[in-house]
Amino acid sequence: MEKTRRRLLQGMAATGFAVGAGAMNVARAQGTQPDLILRNGQFTTLDRSNPQANAVAIKDGRFVAVGQEREVMALAGSGSKVIDLKGRRAIPGLIDSHTHIIRGGLNYNMELRWDGVRSLADAMSMLKRQIAVTPPPQWVRVVGGFTERQFAEKRLPTIEELNAVAPDTPVFILHLYDRALLVGAALRVVGYTKDTPNPPGGEIVKDAVGNPTGLLLAQPAATILYATLAKGPKLPQEYQVNSTRHFMRELNRLGVTGAVDAGGGFQNYPEDYQIIDQLHRDGQLTVRIAYNLFTQKPKGEFEDFSNWIKIVKPGQGDDTYRANGAGEMLVYSAADYEDFQVARPEMPADMEAELEKVIRVLAENRWPWRLHATYNETIGRALDVYEKVNRDIPFKGINWFFDHCETIDRRNIDRIAALGGGVAVQHRMAYQGDYFIERYGAKAAETTPPIATMLAAGIPVGAGTDATRVASYNPWVSLAWLVSGMTVSGTRLYPPGNRVDRESALRLWTEGNTWFSTEQGKKGAIKNGQLADLAVLSADYMSVPESDIADIVSVMTLLGGKIVHGDQEYKEEATALPPPMPDWSPVRTFGGYQQRRADAVAPMKFAASCQCGSACNVHGHAHAFSWASQAPTSDLQSFWGVMGCSCWAV
Repeated sequence: MEKTRRRLLQGMAATGFAVGAGAMNVARAQGTQPDLILRNGQFTTLDRSNPQANAVAIKDGRFVAVGQEREVMALAGSGSKVIDLKGRRAIPGLIDSHTHIIRGGLNYNMELRWDGVRSLADAMSMLKRQIAVTPPPQWVRVVGGFTERQFAEKRLPTIEELNAVAPDTPVFILHLYDRALLVGAALRVVGYTKDTPNPPGGEIVKDAVGNPTGLLLAQPAATILYATLAKGPKLPQEYQVNSTRHFMRELNRLGVTGAVDAGGGFQNYPEDYQIIDQLHRDGQLTVRIAYNLFTQKPKGEFEDFSNWIKIVKPGQGDDTYRANGAGEMLVYSAADYEDFQVARPEMPADMEAELEKVIRVLAENRWPWRLHATYNETIGRALDVYEKVNRDIPFKGINWFFDHCETIDRRNIDRIAALGGGVAVQHRMAYQGDYFIERYGAKAAETTPPIATMLAAGIPVGAGTDATRVASYNPWVSLAWLVSGMTVSGTRLYPPGNRVDRESALRLWTEGNTWFSTEQGKKGAIKNGQLADLAVLSADYMSVPESDIADIVSVMTLLGGKIVHGDQEYKEEATALPPPMPDWSPVRTFGGYQQRRADAVAPMKFAASCQCGSACNVHGHAHAFSWASQAPTSDLQSFWGVMGCSCWAV
């Protein structure tokens, strides 16, 4: 108890509280009493000197006391708000070190999310309902965040199925960054005809007489996919503000309080940052954002960064919104797209020369940078450049890092360590691991990426999603992947040696990610003096079965001590947002990530052995047996339809 009291007093001193005889009584005085006390909780603090607590006190947006309830409650004054957590688990607010929150926010209200949907039947039902309320000339868009392997049917809808439900409404469906499906109405709007040539690195698939079918393929460049998407209508500025607020609130619902934005294609600076700038000025950001600048001009990358260096500096801003550096795209010649359904791309011969110019100007100006790199071969070539530049301009003190690194080897990890860099990993393999196994084999997939080796090497490692297109923004899917080593389809990728325990996974999503925005010690733990960002969970992350981790949400999320999301008994604690705009927004009807229904949890657990989303009257959960037979199960509609199975109906 005395040790706890000393920690409380130290925290009070660090934040301006009176310390000494009668400190607890002085703390009650007006002006020094806590603004908020959370009691009767199970706090996983991630503070190694004080790992567990059952109460915290918050003053002026920071933790001022973390410890035992009796000691913390002694600080309460007449102006202190006290909330009973009723024994719930509370964790530091989650931080996504690689996401596209700024671009995602501008478009969120326009997008129908299939994230978390367990069957194609449900996905198609959502699509048909949205088509019915979407007015012309608007599109219905499903923009990534899912994989066909998460569906019980293990497939995408066909073009014919889509055209049948959307004869007149443009529908665009992006699957990861490997393909897009467009109905005939969408093809007419974007103007693709038999005379439209294939772009570099992409394919507009055509039928026997040369007409576009509606299938666009990355081969492997994804440019054709997001260039086509960019042809659709945009929300007006007022709606983009509303959309961004709803996207942030959706992230708050999942316990996210921080993000490092990785820029993105067609996200120009400063033009496409006006909405997020406005929300920051108006005090309406509910996620802390550090943003990286992503070059938009192939062969003009050096000019982009040279210009940006003159108008913005890393760290410029405040604790809520700040510039972070360059990337993830530094030069287009180094972009090794991660489509594991096609062969690894070879980077062009001019990659090193182009990359060196950019790295030199960044290092000279002490700009942190990040580089998208999927394959070990690309990483090795980039490190050749980094080592050359480092000999002239030492990198020491610059927090630079690679993103992704699914196939990196130990030698290149050691080279990163020698240069003082880090690696930000994302749960892309939770969505693409099955494809990787099909191309390279299960053994090769066991260390994709080799997280345990990275941690053993002592380099900074952080976790994220790469949302919103190539994977879902749900951090709990990532945490489940880190702990279990499984894809969203139920395939076990990793042996125990490349999985991490729950606390280590949580550290990758909290304090570990602060290095990637150069904010170590400021946030990421429930610790005296740190920013009071935390999430109170719907279930105990530290003890629920692995299969339930992805279903966790936050029932209350705090940003700087302010409640930015509340649910269940805490629903009234957070200020309600205006309804999603426009009135036909898919968010109004469906929300964002589709949580598994409580009444579906038991059947889903039972179904894990056959990897089904649901049982049916004919097969129960024995679909795996049917797949292994000689029956023509690949013809899904005719086979299952003849057998009277309803589980494939669309």
